[in-house]
Amino acid sequence: MSAQKKGIGMKILQVIKWPIAIAGLALMIAGTGGMFHAKVAAGKLETTPGKPLPEKAKTHTVQMTKVAPRIDVVGTVASAETVHLSTRISAYVSRVSASAGQQVKKGQALIELDSREMKEKLAAANIQLKQARTEYNRTLSLYKQKAATEQAMTAAESRYNGAKTRVAEIEVMLTYTKIKAPINGIVTDRRVEKGDLANPGQVLLSVYDPLNMRMEVPVPVRLIEKLALNQTVDISLDRPSRPFKGRVSEIVSAIDPLSRTQEVKVLIDNKKGDILPGTFGRVWVYEDPHPAVLIPASAVVLSGQLEMVHLVQGERVVRQMVKTGPVFGKKVEILSGLSQGDVILVYPLKENG
Repeated sequence: MSAQKKGIGMKILQVIKWPIAIAGLALMIAGTGGMFHAKVAAGKLETTPGKPLPEKAKTHTVQMTKVAPRIDVVGTVASAETVHLSTRISAYVSRVSASAGQQVKKGQALIELDSREMKEKLAAANIQLKQARTEYNRTLSLYKQKAATEQAMTAAESRYNGAKTRVAEIEVMLTYTKIKAPINGIVTDRRVEKGDLANPGQVLLSVYDPLNMRMEVPVPVRLIEKLALNQTVDISLDRPSRPFKGRVSEIVSAIDPLSRTQEVKVLIDNKKGDILPGTFGRVWVYEDPHPAVLIPASAVVLSGQLEMVHLVQGERVVRQMVKTGPVFGKKVEILSGLSQGDVILVYPLKENG
């Protein structure tokens, strides 16, 4: 074979090799992609969602039940019996025997005012009384002997009675120099010190009864009909943080035009006497019952800002998004995400479980 023919043959062979190589590569790709395997119909690909159901896992079957939504209305604690002590005379304070927070007994002396001037007036009034009594007795003796006129007798008797009245008035005013506790209670708002000038009407001390406390609550008008006089209500306080029972003692008939509320006063059962005036608290008002889904609060787990429960499906557990509502003790209302008959885990699976 000539060199020319060999060259032509080599070119033809190279031209033929390229299509064969391309075809082989295509077959390899097709085989790798499973083109020559039996195809699975769309929707038939089986996956197993969730995690296996743990042995002895505690579950809860969702049921519909009637609940009464609880609305909290905020208010402030005050004593139902608070006495503000003041004086009826103008005098300097000579002694203060009680401090804010001190427990006192009814009749205990709390403040003494300077009584020297009042005692001087009393001494002078007693002297005048003695003179008027002497004059009255002398005139009475003369009148019985018909040696004094009826007019003189009347004048002597008037002076004598006036002197007695004057002494009695000063004696009463002298009692105003000692201010005593009107009730058993605790002192608050001490506003005076020794040496201060006390004037009539000025509040010097306040005493409240710690066993007679109440919540003063502005209740929205739409909720007033849920409350009635002598009704027992639930109360929670910031301090002490334990539940209390209260009794509605007063519902003010006037409506606040700005807040559209009515003031309700609720007496608190405070046998321990550890509630302080001014404490922030809540009175719980219950609305009409309605069907709802309640589940154990422990079943809800937070994932970021999402609320989830672990839903049981056969032998598997999957996460289900829910929306929670009000809490009722150890249970929480589910507003969406669950239906009656669903089964959930009472205690969710751990993320690495």
